[in-house]
Amino acid sequence: MADHGAEHQRGEMDISHQVSTFNLFTGMTKWGSLHIASLLLFLTLWFCTKSGFVGALIPAVVLTVAGVVLLRDRAPAH
Repeated sequence: MADHGAEHQRGEMDISHQVSTFNLFTGMTKWGSLHIASLLLFLTLWFCTKSGFVGALIPAVVLTVAGVVLLRDRAPAH
């Protein structure tokens, strides 16, 4: 078997594609979870309580706004 380990130099590889894939995956997971939680809250309140459409829409919008504020990307501190 050929020894390919000798050719590898730690820290020499361009990992920009892996970093962008990781950032895309974590972003989709984060925002997808927020949207699923808001939709689940809306549908549960609308169909399982007597609050009605508007009574379910208001908490769902509040959850979405709070989630956007808390989950948005922050600028790195210099």
